[in-house]
Amino acid sequence: MSPRRSYDQYCSAARALDAVGDRWTLLIVRELLAGPRRYTDLHADLPGVSTDVLASRLKDMERDGLTSRRRLPPPGAAHVYELTPRGRALLPVLRTLGEWGRAELGEPRPTDAVRAHWFALPLLGPLAGDGLVEVRLEKGVFHLHPRDEEGAVYGDGPAPREPDARLSLDSATCAELARGELDLADAVREGRVTVTGDGPLAKSLREG
Repeated sequence: MSPRRSYDQYCSAARALDAVGDRWTLLIVRELLAGPRRYTDLHADLPGVSTDVLASRLKDMERDGLTSRRRLPPPGAAHVYELTPRGRALLPVLRTLGEWGRAELGEPRPTDAVRAHWFALPLLGPLAGDGLVEVRLEKGVFHLHPRDEEGAVYGDGPAPREPDARLSLDSATCAELARGELDLADAVREGRVTVTGDGPLAKSLREG
């Protein structure tokens, strides 16, 4: 394994960038915020990354204490990568970076890949209440654990149990929410987001 490149500057920002400033590293963190992932799953949800670069980044992240690798018991018997507590501590960094990047988002370009769960991080702020939330788009389904910062922050696919609230919306509305052009409460009031569920979280979302 090659030694980690360094800016060789006695500055905490420079030290942080030594660890996470390489291309793809923070996007790997974004994917692993969903919990343990196999290499093939990561490669599928990081379109554009080569197998060599992904393998190299994962080795670097494991060396730097951001991720760990373990083997699932049978019948899975596959290796998965997951974030360490230090890696999960990058969640606020990614959320702030995403908020800063809203101005750069614009309309989707013809060449842009899209995954439904990439909308998870922008929705964490508006869905800051306790509870499990399932989000249904025409492009796919994902779920959020807004308060579960010790484990998975979101997951691809339906919620693992009955969610505290279900949100149904189209991708255009979700993109407006992600760009900060639309408030979730306004979207619910305007009927652009349908909220179902009988728990306090669902009622709170419907009441705005």
